[in-house]
Amino acid sequence: MVTLPRLFRLVLSNPLRPFYSSGDKVSGLVQLEAAAPCRLARLRVTAAGCARVERRGGKNRRRVQEVEYLRYSNQTLFIPPPPDSENCFLLPPGKTFSFQFGFELPPPGRLVSSYRGKFGSVRYHIRAELQLPNQHALHCEQEFEVQEPVDVNQSHLLSPAAASTQKKVTCMFIPDGQVSIRAQIDRTGYCEGEDIQIHASFENSCSRIVVPKAAIVCKHSYAANGCTKEWRQKLSAVRGNPIISGMGDMWQGRSIRVPKLQPTLHGCDIIKVDYALVIYLHIPGSEKLSLELPLVIGTVPFSRTSSISSQVGSTCSWTSFPSSPPSYSSFLRVSAPHTPLLQDYDGAEDNYQDSGLFMRAPEVCYPPPPSYLKNNMEEFGSNSSSVVDPVT
Repeated sequence: MVTLPRLFRLVLSNPLRPFYSSGDKVSGLVQLEAAAPCRLARLRVTAAGCARVERRGGKNRRRVQEVEYLRYSNQTLFIPPPPDSENCFLLPPGKTFSFQFGFELPPPGRLVSSYRGKFGSVRYHIRAELQLPNQHALHCEQEFEVQEPVDVNQSHLLSPAAASTQKKVTCMFIPDGQVSIRAQIDRTGYCEGEDIQIHASFENSCSRIVVPKAAIVCKHSYAANGCTKEWRQKLSAVRGNPIISGMGDMWQGRSIRVPKLQPTLHGCDIIKVDYALVIYLHIPGSEKLSLELPLVIGTVPFSRTSSISSQVGSTCSWTSFPSSPPSYSSFLRVSAPHTPLLQDYDGAEDNYQDSGLFMRAPEVCYPPPPSYLKNNMEEFGSNSSSVVDPVT
């Protein structure tokens, strides 16, 4: 009867560490303990990481494809006690033996972040295999997470994204006007918890009431044996006010918060995870009008200081504003008192001329009115002396 070890487990050096990245060292222990003397033949530690896509096609056919990204193998030699005549190692009871292992992850560009999805996954694990004489091998496994950094402060992720679209609406093949959307966001790279500021304009010239909406959408793409499957998932959304016929609406910095999301997954040959901000108009009785602005969900938070230089000189792609108002001092030169129209309470009270908006009213000097009472009395006296009394 072969005695089996009472304890056989694999422990990482830092079990509380949430994830590893390219170039990090992964180390740990394989612990063995026996209740009775136990003979062992070999202990082997391996590590592997691969992306796997599995989905069913037509007629219950399974499509499976795998891509390997990590392979490590190490055969650990038993030090205490020495092997016996059959090249087996005797594990004494009542004592825990620990065997160390360690390996370094590949450099950047060769690993893919861990992922678990509906039709595929990217998994990394360490496996310990204990071979006993004339027995099946025992296995224990420990998974670990890999997360490749995605910096949203890269120049191409700090530039704004804009798009526009329009659609003609019909009712029973009769033209019923059109609707249009123009939208822009300040940048395309965001992290968890940040707010996306949406600048958009909506126009409605059809006879129906439309409703503007926006949502963050995740697109999962799986490729297996030349076939690609895409799955879309709506994560969070905002809604605007209804727009009646012949009217429009503006979103000036309407915000939508990025929820807790897995970072954008790029670099994998068979699995891709992309994000987009979808802005659309809900049109009753017709297909909605929508446009998409690309998003990249990263792991390195946005730094405002690093984005100042990249945003200098950037202009809006669908609207523009003058740099400064024209000067009217050369057209209007009137020496008159200042009549304030709107006081600027943020300005200094001492500077009277620059403290608000003023209207310049010209001074007009009118001649004094004539003394109508004196003139009328003189005319009346002269007229009364020339009147003859008919009685006399």
